[in-house]
Amino acid sequence: MKLRSAEWFDGEGLRAYSHNARMRQLGMNPSEHLGKPVIAILNTWSGINPCHMHLRERAQQVERGVWEAGGYPLEFPVSTLSETYQKPTPMLYRNMLSMETEEILRSYPVDGCVLMGGCDKTTPALLMGAASAGLPTVFVPAGPMLRGNWRGEKLASGTDMWRYWDEKRAGTISGADWAEIQSGLARSPGTCMTMGTASTMTAAAEALGLTLPGASSIPAVDSAHHRMAAASGMRIVEMVREGLTIGDVLSAEAYEDAIRTVLALGGSTNSYIHLIAMAGRSQIPLSLDDFDRLSREVPVLASVQPAGSFLMEDFYYAGGLRGLLSRLRDSLHLKRITVTGRTFGEDLEGAEVYDSAVIRPLDDPISAEGGLAVLRGNLAPDGAVIKYVAADPSLWRHTGPAVVFHGYKDLQARINSPQLEVTRDSVIVLAGGGPKGGPGMPEYGMLPIPDKLLREGVRDMVRVSDARMSGTSYGACVLHVAPEAHVGGPLALVRDGDLVTLDVEARVLRVEISDEEMERRRAVWTAPPPKFERGYGALYYEHITQADEGCDFEFLSRPGVNPEPNAH
Repeated sequence: MKLRSAEWFDGEGLRAYSHNARMRQLGMNPSEHLGKPVIAILNTWSGINPCHMHLRERAQQVERGVWEAGGYPLEFPVSTLSETYQKPTPMLYRNMLSMETEEILRSYPVDGCVLMGGCDKTTPALLMGAASAGLPTVFVPAGPMLRGNWRGEKLASGTDMWRYWDEKRAGTISGADWAEIQSGLARSPGTCMTMGTASTMTAAAEALGLTLPGASSIPAVDSAHHRMAAASGMRIVEMVREGLTIGDVLSAEAYEDAIRTVLALGGSTNSYIHLIAMAGRSQIPLSLDDFDRLSREVPVLASVQPAGSFLMEDFYYAGGLRGLLSRLRDSLHLKRITVTGRTFGEDLEGAEVYDSAVIRPLDDPISAEGGLAVLRGNLAPDGAVIKYVAADPSLWRHTGPAVVFHGYKDLQARINSPQLEVTRDSVIVLAGGGPKGGPGMPEYGMLPIPDKLLREGVRDMVRVSDARMSGTSYGACVLHVAPEAHVGGPLALVRDGDLVTLDVEARVLRVEISDEEMERRRAVWTAPPPKFERGYGALYYEHITQADEGCDFEFLSRPGVNPEPNAH
């Protein structure tokens, strides 16, 4: 077995001599690393990412596994994408972390890698970069936090924050109640314990075959999470010796199974963007049409908020992702290889469901279809998405007059104005929240219901934007409208009072004006100036693709190979 790292350390040349001398400087004897698989541990821990606050400790357990299997671990701190704190949105920096991941793996003397993350954009970023680098790879999910609690009631981070915020604005709970909820909403390390983007994407990583079986469901603070981290460290050393790379795992069949998994989970709309981008790095064609086709075939089985009643801790005890996948066996590609070196089907052997209220049987689903729909029409020529299973069914077919906001600041300034002409039948439209317009396509898409309607008892209404929304959110929110308003998409041309039609069953999103009127408006539309004049933002602005293409940089997703560095 020829190790990649040997290019740095073997031989009699001056550079090999220098590399080994510096290992002595690090305090390492030759026997500790020479001839052993060198494993990069890419750790997204930071002091401001609560989802990853335990990964500093977990990295030690990964290292323990690497040492146990006869490898040599090297920990690399990489960018942390904190959904809570990073503004305007960590989506702006997803591609930056993917570039960092790829280039670290390419430029250093490593033979394989363990990727550690979980907070929304971190999972796809790490996997995109690793897919481009092409080394043996194992992903260690951060794991969901424990259930929240308030006065004996389970709280769901994100989902219940939105729900009780509306209740506070409506005057049904007090400021003291709201303060108590704050302390009980997120009470342990780990990602959101709902089926938000974090749990959706770590489940997708497992379905792709990039984690050890069952890894994505384990709560962050459970001792099983410690053991999984150590086992992942052991397994990556074996993968290097076997020559099993991430490219061997990421097949077209793997991506289809990941989509089926997301749909059966009632997962986040953000998964559409991320999986398209990830498939692009694997040079595998994937489009919104693939998602919509499969959505019509796959039922929602996981009763996890926001589309269901339970939380991720309940899901884990009910059998976790392996339990859910056991329900889908007949529609999965069971012969493909995973990081275990076995087939996907072999990884699912013995999987069971222990609570059918949490993971429903095929003949009693939450929804007969996947709960996520791709919409098209003159308002979204390149597509838009809606998680209709988390919306009021009475709004699945709706026509109403548009109330239009141009940019999030305009929305914040006017949405609660007593003079705003809006009713429960209106369609709230936000233009300017897309990849370039946001900038970064922030999670503005759960547009707030005006205060005066909340006080009337309204809790859902049709909302349309080119932005994203948190996977923990809910409501009749049409998202990812493409092309976005900032580049002249039809959303930029909608005016107050225009009738907007949503028809989930027909997969239609349109504005009820003629083509001629649309062209008249387009002729007088003026493109806004770029959001950035320099730096990473300018690079992002110049190269970002639209939502239906995964919001990747074109130069990262294009075909082609880069040469291995000349280590000697």
